[in-house]
Amino acid sequence: MALESQLSPQAEASAGRQVLDAGIGATGIQVIQTIADKVAELKVFVRTPQYVLPMKNPSYGPEEVAAYKARFEELRQTLPNTFTGFEYDFDRQWNDLTPEQRRAHLEDCYANGSLKLWLASFGEMFFDPEVSEQVSEFVREKMRARLKDPSLCELLIPTDYGFGTHRVPLEMNYLEVYLRPNVEAVPVKDNPIARITPEGIELADGTRYDLDVIILATGFDAGTGALTRIDIRGRGGRSLREDWGRDIRTTMGLMVHGYPNMFTTAVPLAPSAALCNMTTCLQQQTEWITDAIRTMRQQGKSVIEPTADAEEAWVRHHDETASANLISKTNSWYLGSNVPGKPRRVLSYTGGVGTYRRKCTEEAAAGYPSFAMA
Repeated sequence: MALESQLSPQAEASAGRQVLDAGIGATGIQVIQTIADKVAELKVFVRTPQYVLPMKNPSYGPEEVAAYKARFEELRQTLPNTFTGFEYDFDRQWNDLTPEQRRAHLEDCYANGSLKLWLASFGEMFFDPEVSEQVSEFVREKMRARLKDPSLCELLIPTDYGFGTHRVPLEMNYLEVYLRPNVEAVPVKDNPIARITPEGIELADGTRYDLDVIILATGFDAGTGALTRIDIRGRGGRSLREDWGRDIRTTMGLMVHGYPNMFTTAVPLAPSAALCNMTTCLQQQTEWITDAIRTMRQQGKSVIEPTADAEEAWVRHHDETASANLISKTNSWYLGSNVPGKPRRVLSYTGGVGTYRRKCTEEAAAGYPSFAMA
């Protein structure tokens, strides 16, 4: 209900029209599944197919709300220490289970109607190519059963990267949209958009589509874009846009060397850049920042900046952690691959939310040795 309400102006504007959606990432999927039954025709340009998981969207009455709130202390203790900041966590080892037990666990996680299959089934899928392939094939099987049409399966089901190495979108009847008579999936990976015309869009091979509405769900500059669009200047007039244009670096995703008093959240090299329940991670980061400012005031200090050595150590730790998993070997916005010229680095800390939190806590308890105060 919330999604349809959020998108209703766009849906109403598209009603009864010839519409194109370019992009089938998380945003494109939300748009497509919401407007498909409201437009006359919908063309979907497909470049990179996505693994998707069906999302449950139940209604919550007073009893359900009360039951969830009754778990406050439990969740307060567990959420900040799980791998991704959600209430579920990896608790099974692939090699400890029989094939039948593995299948049962995958089915249970899938039926949860959340990101549990991705973030709490088998952590080995991020490190072991064989496990990755088996979990990926499980998801492909589920998608094939819904799509039915072999040509749609070939177009919309990934085969060249593993489940979970891209962001996994949740959806509600998204795949079934392609079975509607007014919806057409158009492959554009090898036949990209050549130009926008007064009537619509023309592809590289000359194919033209007359359209009333064009929706570009083509992604964004994740992790860095929000700050590099601001002319942020540090010591000696150095530019954050230029610095990150050469090499994306932070100290624990909390500050950047050369930019005193610039505290950051949801930027690269912290879980909050991508691989975290944002509510959990942003709360942890803002609490850490608040405590750091309080400590500075108590000590009569007004300037704080990470040291160059400390930042180098964190970047090295971040990269060593990231290089061990399959995410670092897959082109996606997790590595900035969607933005031409963007330095290649896994944007999110992949050591886990609980591990990151402990490292931040240890830094504060030790008196902030990675940061110079004055």
